[in-house]
Amino acid sequence: MSRFQFVADHCDTFEVKRLCRVMGIARSSYYKWVATAGARAARKAADDALAARIVAVQKKDKAYGAPRVTADLNDGVAEPERVNRKRVARVMRQHALPGLRLRRRVRTTIPEPADRKYPDLLGRDFTAVEANRKYVGDITYLPCGDGTFLYLATVIDCYSRRLVGWSIADHMRTELVIDALDAAARERGTLTDAIFHADHGAVYTSKDYAAACARHGVLQSMGAVGSSADNALAESFNATMKRETLAGAHAYHGPEHARRTVFRWINHYNKRRRHSWCGYRSPITYETTTTATLRLVA
Repeated sequence: MSRFQFVADHCDTFEVKRLCRVMGIARSSYYKWVATAGARAARKAADDALAARIVAVQKKDKAYGAPRVTADLNDGVAEPERVNRKRVARVMRQHALPGLRLRRRVRTTIPEPADRKYPDLLGRDFTAVEANRKYVGDITYLPCGDGTFLYLATVIDCYSRRLVGWSIADHMRTELVIDALDAAARERGTLTDAIFHADHGAVYTSKDYAAACARHGVLQSMGAVGSSADNALAESFNATMKRETLAGAHAYHGPEHARRTVFRWINHYNKRRRHSWCGYRSPITYETTTTATLRLVA
């Protein structure tokens, strides 16, 4: 309770002058507070209404924090009706509506002995002038709660952060990453002259994967051995996916639950999830609304 409210609650019993002196506030300040009661009530009602709208947005994606919530609220809204990000953050804080904030798990990568070595064609520059030019990828494990694991291989476009190709299996053999690359080729139509950047995992340095890249006309790129920063975009994607799909749990409820959950999240990520890199548009929306064009087969 504020000191002003205390004076208001007891002004019928004691003099306002005495109450203000006891509470250490100026009478003029108290009377100003009384005079602005209507404005405060209106502001509170507006904040409560905004909180209800925020709850509706977070029902679609509970991981949304203030930036993405603001973008969603302002999507297609005329300028006078748009809400300020700072106000959204304040209302979320006051109504205990934070986005999902989980501590990132530390992932320790032990590099495998490389069969082949390829130059680093990205140099930690995870940007592209258009789609279908530069890709990054990685393998991450999906804990299934029964002591088993599934593994997700990714092919992510640096232009839009779109997950263009992916594959899930209960093994980490070379066909896992080949399946992901083949899926990306089917989605794009062609990967000719595109760069694919990965770490020095044995599957990415294998002869079979090199043959798959040659078949699709893909140029292979690799960072330094043991340096996660050289593939930071793929690492960040993996961390985000597991944070948002596990939502604090240690594992999925079995392999089928893991597959379904990750599949739904990937579909949401590509089509609906607002990405800060894309100006808080989804990766697919970003690709279709920017001037850069895909180099697809006619």
